[in-house]
Amino acid sequence: MYIGTTGSRGLHHLVYEVVDNAVDEAMAGYCDRIIVELLADGGCRVSDNGRGIPVDAPPGQRKSAVEVVLTTLHAGGKFGGKGYQVSGGLHGVGVSVVNALSERLVIEVARDGKRWHQEYERGRPLAPLAPGKPVKRTGTTVAFWPDPEIFTEEREFKFDTLVQRLREMAFLNRGLEIRLADRRVEPAEEEQFRYTGGIIDFVKHLNATRDPINKRTVYFEAKGSQHELEVAMQWTTGYTESVFTFANNINTHEGGMHEEGFRRSLTRVITSYARSKGILKEKDDPLVGEDCREGLTAIVSVKLQNPQFEGQTKTKLGNTEIRSFVETSMNQRFAEFMEEHPSEARAICNKAIASQRARLEARKARELVRRKSLLESTTLPGKLADCQTRDPKEAELLIVEGNSAGGTAKSARERRYQAVLPLRGKILNVERARLAKILENKEIQAIITAVGTGIGDEFDITKCRYHKILSLADADVDGSHIKTLLLTFFYRYMPELIDAGYVYVAQPPLYRLDYKGEAHHFKNDAELEAFREKSNGIRMEPQRFKGLGEMNDVQLWETTLDPEKRTLLRVTMEDAALAEEIFSTLMGEDVEARKSFIQRNAKDIRFLDI
Repeated sequence: MYIGTTGSRGLHHLVYEVVDNAVDEAMAGYCDRIIVELLADGGCRVSDNGRGIPVDAPPGQRKSAVEVVLTTLHAGGKFGGKGYQVSGGLHGVGVSVVNALSERLVIEVARDGKRWHQEYERGRPLAPLAPGKPVKRTGTTVAFWPDPEIFTEEREFKFDTLVQRLREMAFLNRGLEIRLADRRVEPAEEEQFRYTGGIIDFVKHLNATRDPINKRTVYFEAKGSQHELEVAMQWTTGYTESVFTFANNINTHEGGMHEEGFRRSLTRVITSYARSKGILKEKDDPLVGEDCREGLTAIVSVKLQNPQFEGQTKTKLGNTEIRSFVETSMNQRFAEFMEEHPSEARAICNKAIASQRARLEARKARELVRRKSLLESTTLPGKLADCQTRDPKEAELLIVEGNSAGGTAKSARERRYQAVLPLRGKILNVERARLAKILENKEIQAIITAVGTGIGDEFDITKCRYHKILSLADADVDGSHIKTLLLTFFYRYMPELIDAGYVYVAQPPLYRLDYKGEAHHFKNDAELEAFREKSNGIRMEPQRFKGLGEMNDVQLWETTLDPEKRTLLRVTMEDAALAEEIFSTLMGEDVEARKSFIQRNAKDIRFLDI
């Protein structure tokens, strides 16, 4: 319930829970260094130089505070109201859940002039907390080994996954040093993060492959009696909006009241400045929010005492009072920036006006498309082989590239609930195009019409005709490219589908090997080699599928479409900033950045799980 899954994501969530406790100490001003180590025996150790967890017994308790924190849900400082004014973590269960899900856990606390030590086995203490040698420093060290009886799918921590999350935490906590060391390899692989610019550096990192319009990043902060706000913004020559919001270091990718306040103020300040300086004439149409946010990369970070999270994944901030605080602070501080930096302000306004003109052109394109009955009509694309059911919860849309593969999919599918939409060639790379051009693309028109929700500000998820939308592409490099193009489109123009859990990637096999009278299928070379080793090193040559069209309908059904046998990857956006970085790198204009990314990640032959 608290970590979401016992797969890879839940495994890494254990690390984040322990790190969050150390970050709470940093936000309170008592810690400036956190060290995360991946141990050779499969464990993980997190150390900080904070005050150390209290070792005395709390009032009414016989156990030490350390044992209470490690064995009782909601016992941390954030729930008493006295430990921290501001703290991270969605549930406040922290190390108690890590302890419960670990085969073994060892904690050392440096406090009150001594080093205290205690060990646990599957959540139970082996002995009381005991004092050790004298020590001058303070801090907490937690080492844990995930329980193999719980984490049956994945027990190996991924260095690159932790790098992304820990880098983000360092960006959000200016001046905090976070080190990550992988002791499983020799010599140890290490990364160190410390950003004196905080979220300014975060914006620069996200825009590393883009061309900025305002060279000086817009930055300001504001503090109230119970709230704090930090905003960093930079516009680029691109067309996509990249606004990321955080509350107490938690990525609120579903938005919330702080994002509402930000958006309201952003449009008001830019419009007011453009009107007052004559950049936007009185006779001109007013700017709207999407005009002002085109090409914008922004980080909005708030800190508050009692955050109320809601939404499907509990990552939407519901505190109504934060909206007015953000809006009022933005109105004052952003307006001051615009007045103090006129050249930057004019560039921002010109970008918004150029976006407005493009938006009006796109509206004309949409209206033209509607007149042709392609976007907003009961007429479905002629190439769509629809399913029989009209219940979206049962219906699946299989998006397939090519007529040959489409023909096989139509024969293989279960007509009652599986629809097939064949595409002709690769769709447009929407990362490099404005909406007007995107809407001219016939393949994208077909996707929009088949899904039924509309796009952009007209999007309505209640009109979605399928609650499973599958990218069904070949298992080779071209297939991965097609999947990436499709995901880029959904991420940029229908992100609500991803948030709702409607977007999936099918897993067709790349190889078939007949062995001992049985057909075995493998998605990649690694699976094939693992099978060969398991089967005493057989060297039989497998059949390699050049494409889905090479399979017959029975093979495609049994390996890829049959719900009883298939494996689907659900596309999620737990870390929207990471997804943004990957999409802009892979699909953007910077060739060198793309080449570097591919070289760094060549060892990971699986399709990116974004």
